[in-house]
Amino acid sequence: MIVLLLRLYWEFLLIGMFSMGGGMATVPFLFDLSQRTAWFSTADLTTMIAISEATPGPIGVNMATYVGYITAGLPGGIVAPLGLTTPAFIIILLVHRQKARKHKFGTGTCKLMFSCHNTN
Repeated sequence: MIVLLLRLYWEFLLIGMFSMGGGMATVPFLFDLSQRTAWFSTADLTTMIAISEATPGPIGVNMATYVGYITAGLPGGIVAPLGLTTPAFIIILLVHRQKARKHKFGTGTCKLMFSCHNTN
C-alpha cells in the first residue's frame, strides 16, 4: 500500500509539474497514466471528467482525488491531489521568499506564508 501511495504521489507530482493551462490540461497526462498503469480505464476517464466538472473546485484536483480514491481508497484520495499541487505550492513559496527578501516583508513566522508589512 505504501508503494502504491508513493507511486500515486510521484505520478501526480509529474502531472502537476508538466501540465500547464488548467485542469483540462491534465487529461492527456491522465490518459497516458491510464495506459501505463491500468489503474483506471478510458471509460473511467470520461466518467472522471464528467464528475470533476460537476463538482465544485478545480477540475485537475478533482480528477486527482478521483483517481487516487479509486486506486488506493481514502489515502490515495488525499495523496494524489497533494502530489498534483506540490509543484505550485513550492513555486509560490519560492516567489514569496524572493519578494520577502527584496521588500523585507514581515517578521517572525509571518515571513513563511504571508506578506505582512507595515503600511505606515
